[in-house]
Amino acid sequence: MPVRQPRVREPVLNLPSVVTVSILALVAIHAFRMFLLSDETDFQTIVDWAVIPARWSVAYGGVDGREIVRMLQESAPEDALEPIAAFALYVLGDGEGRPWTALTYGLLHGSWGHVLINSIWLAAFGTPIARRCGTGRFLLLSALSAVGGAVLYVGMNPMQVFPLIGASGAVSGLMAAAAWFMFAPAAWHWEGRLTEPHERPRQPLGKLARNRPFLIFLGVWFATNYLFAVVQPIGVGEGTIAWEAHVGGFLVGLLVFPWLDPLPAQGSRISA
Repeated sequence: MPVRQPRVREPVLNLPSVVTVSILALVAIHAFRMFLLSDETDFQTIVDWAVIPARWSVAYGGVDGREIVRMLQESAPEDALEPIAAFALYVLGDGEGRPWTALTYGLLHGSWGHVLINSIWLAAFGTPIARRCGTGRFLLLSALSAVGGAVLYVGMNPMQVFPLIGASGAVSGLMAAAAWFMFAPAAWHWEGRLTEPHERPRQPLGKLARNRPFLIFLGVWFATNYLFAVVQPIGVGEGTIAWEAHVGGFLVGLLVFPWLDPLPAQGSRISA
């Protein structure tokens, strides 16, 4: 009688460990804040660990905090003037820049919808990067993209006193990095099969700039960010979409990935 082969159960989500742990960490941090912290403690957590552009401007840009408060008093609606000015005085009072917030803001989110969206994109674009580059380079690329997102946001909103939170900058960097090879034509692997997307050689910049699927993806991505900045989707967060952080993270991921890519570019010779 023929021997029946045991059925192997495939995992529902075959994600690299670092991607799974990253998503679980984002969910756990948000759950901890929502269920275990008081409103006052959660407020202080945001103040301590989020990026507040005006705080950077005061600490590193030589801007006088009193000037920022005066500008807020001139521009804020009358019914919101007192709480906004009080908040500005509170976060700018000590004059500290808190540079660690360039990373830690990516661990905080405004709502469950915000966490869910970033987790989905992290799974989609973080997976090929982790499989191609390994844990260390995945984390380094994510960190650099998060910093890039924070820097561009602060540069374009230097007087902003409202906090910037969310992993979108890091996720945008992973998205841009994956674009270097995800849109490359499929090729045959030395094992006699078609290459997986994360195994494809990185396209040279000239070919990438002429790659129609990549250009369509780039156009849709920028248009979506603009649309989300104008029309606030329900459940994503309590504030506006920080498209500047998305663009900053995307640009860093696009520029840095060739230096972190362990595989040679398309057409490059592999030295013995």
